[in-house]
Amino acid sequence: MRLSSLVADAPTGDPEITGVTADSRKVRPGFLFAALPGSTVDGRRFIPGAIDAGAAAVLAPDDVGDLTVPVVHAADPRRAYALAAAAFWRAQPATCVAVTGTNGKTSVATFCRQIFARLGRTAASMGTLGVTVSAPGQPDRQITPPGLTTPDAADVAELLARLAGEGVTHLALEASSHGVDQRRLDGVKLTAAGFLNLTQDHLDYHGTMGVYRAAKLRLFDTLLPRGATAVLNADSDQFPVFAAAAVAAGQTVLSTGTAGEGIGVVDRVLASDGQRLTLAHAGTTTTVHLPLAGAFQADNALVAAGLCIAAGEAPAEVFAALEHLKGAPGRLQRVGARAGGVAYVDYAHTPDGLETVLKALRPHTEGRLLVVFGAGGDRDRTKRPLMGEIAARLADVAIITDDNPRSEDPAAIRAEVQAGAPGALNIGGRREAIRAGVAMLAGGDVLVVAGKGHEQGQTIAGVTHPFDDVVETAAALGLEAAHV
Repeated sequence: MRLSSLVADAPTGDPEITGVTADSRKVRPGFLFAALPGSTVDGRRFIPGAIDAGAAAVLAPDDVGDLTVPVVHAADPRRAYALAAAAFWRAQPATCVAVTGTNGKTSVATFCRQIFARLGRTAASMGTLGVTVSAPGQPDRQITPPGLTTPDAADVAELLARLAGEGVTHLALEASSHGVDQRRLDGVKLTAAGFLNLTQDHLDYHGTMGVYRAAKLRLFDTLLPRGATAVLNADSDQFPVFAAAAVAAGQTVLSTGTAGEGIGVVDRVLASDGQRLTLAHAGTTTTVHLPLAGAFQADNALVAAGLCIAAGEAPAEVFAALEHLKGAPGRLQRVGARAGGVAYVDYAHTPDGLETVLKALRPHTEGRLLVVFGAGGDRDRTKRPLMGEIAARLADVAIITDDNPRSEDPAAIRAEVQAGAPGALNIGGRREAIRAGVAMLAGGDVLVVAGKGHEQGQTIAGVTHPFDDVVETAAALGLEAAHV
């Protein structure tokens, strides 16, 4: 494929391009190398090595000077890179939907995949849990392992082409603020996009909540095409901002939730095995049994339903499919019971996420509500005491432990969390903390182990050790791994 087929304003000389990458280590003869400036590593440093490895052309900002190969100068090199990668790989599933929000993206992408598959589509989800494919009458297939919420733009383009080649027609993607800001999804042709919520997180990267919000808004004001549908959680305090952005971009707004006009919640009744929702849509009322606990899971399910309807599925069939949803791994996952108490594992690792999950479990708690939680190292420190305060206020028993300390001193992190929860227990070893929480369970109690969810490792002093909250909680309950 010629360079002129991949980029606008191709320079003199139109070499044949055999691949596209921003990783100089992956360059092979004939590749287009994207020299992307970054916050920690500047890709322009690797241009000489890429050319030595056989790069046929370089995509870079305007200030790289003359090179021995054609140079594509771009004011926004990351966007140009994503578009070039998409043009190189060409194919992608015919229907792609994306969802953004501080919390709930993984659940919504998973729910969309399940709904599409139940309605007869071959569907996939892409995000924190990797890429999973579901097809009618077949077991789910894990294509890639858990990892980055939004992969590199060239990896996204290659994965989408692979999925299309394997017959996937519908794809639901998580749109992280990092991924949107770094243009990793700019090459994806979206049919619809969803917004869940916006609360404090990732300020170590974005700096301010305003910049963080702008990154998420870009999904609507830049990436979602005019005439497409924006599915927005009307119960979020940020709904007016996102609705205004969608309208300004020429999109149709489908709002969801108790304040939603597209899919409205008329009534919600708790049940022992989930909740019963009475929904209003297009002048009709439907009652759905959602087999998931928590109001936030209802929010997630309705945004997923809205995305599927926006993608062309029949509303009645979508609502019926909600009754068969299974929660995403590590998202309010019921692990088991002991002494009349129940234990859950959840990924909640932000102040809002922790508050949401504790409030969701309180109505299901006849005895005490217990929480084991911590805060990650090398991340936003301001949220640590906030999480402590939330745990102390909303749980009857709070146990502070280590999350992923990374390069920081674990005891120092716990002390910052405990500043917001002076009366909480402080148990450094996560395994010991989980066992302590399980040992306290009595009749009617509910325990939630929060923070890591699906993660398979714990990073301490730069070394990642095998660790799975679900497995550890199950072991503390006396359950065999095969039963989890």
